[in-house]
Amino acid sequence: MTESTAAALLQCRSVTRRFGGVHAVEAVDLTVAARELVAVIGPNGAGKTTLFNMIAGQDRPDAGSIAFDGHRIDGRPPERIAAAGIARTFQHGRVFANLSVLDNVLVGATTRLPTSRNRVPVLGALGELAVALLRGRAEDIALRRDAEEVLALFGDRLLPRLHHPAHSLSYANRRRVEIARALMLRPKLLLLDEPTAGMNETETAEMSAIVGALKRRGQSILLIEHKLDLVMALADRVIAMDDGRVIAAGTPDAVRHDAAVIEAYLGSGAVGHAAEPVL
Repeated sequence: MTESTAAALLQCRSVTRRFGGVHAVEAVDLTVAARELVAVIGPNGAGKTTLFNMIAGQDRPDAGSIAFDGHRIDGRPPERIAAAGIARTFQHGRVFANLSVLDNVLVGATTRLPTSRNRVPVLGALGELAVALLRGRAEDIALRRDAEEVLALFGDRLLPRLHHPAHSLSYANRRRVEIARALMLRPKLLLLDEPTAGMNETETAEMSAIVGALKRRGQSILLIEHKLDLVMALADRVIAMDDGRVIAAGTPDAVRHDAAVIEAYLGSGAVGHAAEPVL
């Protein structure tokens, strides 16, 4: 799927973010179509996570615009962007350590609750929210069923640990819980920030299979990832960034062999000599 064959679900135009005299993101153009997986690659400090932060509302651009599903969202608070249908994970996994796996995932459904029930401040009353979600009403039973279906996507990694506190999980399982929580929002667009960071080869393969399954189900995904094999296997298009700018964009194979990308990763002396940049 390409930009020319599908209307953009997400469209960033000339998005710029400065911190003092540093251009963390400079005039970045990016689109994601419905049912498309776009990967954003680049060295550490390239501006990838800053771009995610602006799309998800944790930060706001100094210039440019971000539109989602036909509406401007730049500058909106994160909860409104989440309610519009964008869910994200973080480079460094974030779970609520003292909540169970199930309750962590149910927190992701807060934007789906009726207005009278979604006003509970997530950071101030997580326990009350978890209790409210499990009171036995029909809607709560449906949410729990949804949560178990989402957790089932991860095979036997999470369902047997449904009531275990998140702090007791392995690192890889905490990352899986974070993605499950994001999926409970039923997002139109899922932002995954380095979902395989810190994982070994087996864990990376499992995560790649999960992301691939989500893609086959029609989930639109914007992915930050350093592992080239995963990007090559899953991405429809790749955006390469360096020093806050887009230096290459196109199919995975074209970007993989782009001279500017090879130089950004390996240095100018590698251009023409290195067949594969290690992303």
